[in-house]
Amino acid sequence: MVLASAPLMAQEASSAATPVGTPVVAPAETATQATDGIFLETAPEALEDLRWQKRIVVVFADSPEDPQFRRQMESLLRDPQALAYRDVVVLTDTDPAAQSALRQTFRPFGFMMVLVGKDGQIKLRKPLPWDVREISRVIDKTPLRQQELRDPGLRGGLVPGR
Repeated sequence: MVLASAPLMAQEASSAATPVGTPVVAPAETATQATDGIFLETAPEALEDLRWQKRIVVVFADSPEDPQFRRQMESLLRDPQALAYRDVVVLTDTDPAAQSALRQTFRPFGFMMVLVGKDGQIKLRKPLPWDVREISRVIDKTPLRQQELRDPGLRGGLVPGR
């Protein structure tokens, strides 16, 4: 099944003018929100520590300069409120030589984006960047998310309507 990839193509076209090596800078309000627990600097010792609390998006690449990695991170930084509303944290790994626990668990080859549900199961594994809208749709279709939406006591959410 192919989901609409036009937003990412548009992102690629718009980022083509950005020289390689230029740091990704998010708008001020997004950058502040990005430090509010969505984009984790270091991975937890075990993903089990986040089970039943957070959904995890893991973005792998062989280098922080990988164009797909940069597109994925720009997309995630563009709408952190939608991620926060769905209890998502983002982890990154751009050092294959380190053989991190994340790499040993998911065994990526080059760029890869993985979505892990609150139940600890892999919900999505993609070799290409996805935008927040596409990731949100996958999350919103899971049984646990459907239950969260029906029962406000499970998760109040931060931004209604996302």
